[in-house]
Amino acid sequence: MDIFLQILFDGLVIGAFYSLIALGYTMVYGIIKLLNFAHGDLYMIGAFVGFTLLSLVTGDGGLNTGLLGIGMVFIITMVIVGLLGMGVERLAYRPLLLAPRLSILITALGVSLTLENSSMLGWGASYKVYPISLPKNGFEIVGAQISYAQIGMIVLSALLMIGLRLFIDKTIYGKAMRAIALDQTASSLMGVNVYRIIALTFFIGAFLAAGAGIMSGVYYGTINFMMGFIIGLKAFTAAVLGGIGNITGAMLGGFVLGIVEAYGTFYLGGSWKDVLAFGILILFLVFKPTGILGAKEMERM
Repeated sequence: MDIFLQILFDGLVIGAFYSLIALGYTMVYGIIKLLNFAHGDLYMIGAFVGFTLLSLVTGDGGLNTGLLGIGMVFIITMVIVGLLGMGVERLAYRPLLLAPRLSILITALGVSLTLENSSMLGWGASYKVYPISLPKNGFEIVGAQISYAQIGMIVLSALLMIGLRLFIDKTIYGKAMRAIALDQTASSLMGVNVYRIIALTFFIGAFLAAGAGIMSGVYYGTINFMMGFIIGLKAFTAAVLGGIGNITGAMLGGFVLGIVEAYGTFYLGGSWKDVLAFGILILFLVFKPTGILGAKEMERM
């Protein structure tokens, strides 16, 4: 039981990161039917921007502002990367919204490579050690050692997800997003500024990915310019697993994938964790392509 709970909490932390990134995938796909494969690299940019700002506020850069400064870094990093996401949408994707889907998909791959190589040039190719580390203290449940850091990561991720759910359900902008996802042309005719809402969607997706990036950097302790590639693909797997285009499904898919990966790593070995993740993707695409919570789409002729 102690091992079971230990692995469960490890899987929940990993799943929280997957869920936050998967939300960006599923929101963008739900609105403009784009698989934004550059989204994982926004997670990486968030980790590096957080690394730079944290180096300033923890004293390495000449300042020492304590917990308040760290909290401000968290928010500022997410806003900066959110604005970067809007910039990517404006420069790379908006001119191609009416182009064939293959054109915008290839552009997404080009944006991904651009972000990766720009980060390598800006921050270097070597691993960076995060300037802060999480405390190891915690508590024990049935023999399992659960750290306060793990609880904090899960709770913070859950709050971000709940905030997004409330934003989508309760605000006028969320209503506009849902309307565009159903019928972009009709929404435009009803006075919805489609381009502005799409830009807002990219901002929110990048905002959440940056949050996952800085939390991941603090949790694991090191970052590198290729860290967004694999986790981006796994977040896409989580989005498909939950039902691509479904907000709740993306959250669920991320946690399920994280837990499965954690148990698979323990029982089969670390070399099998990627095999498990992408094996699940293949199985769902073959047997249930709509995912756990996804619904079949009916096209009107």
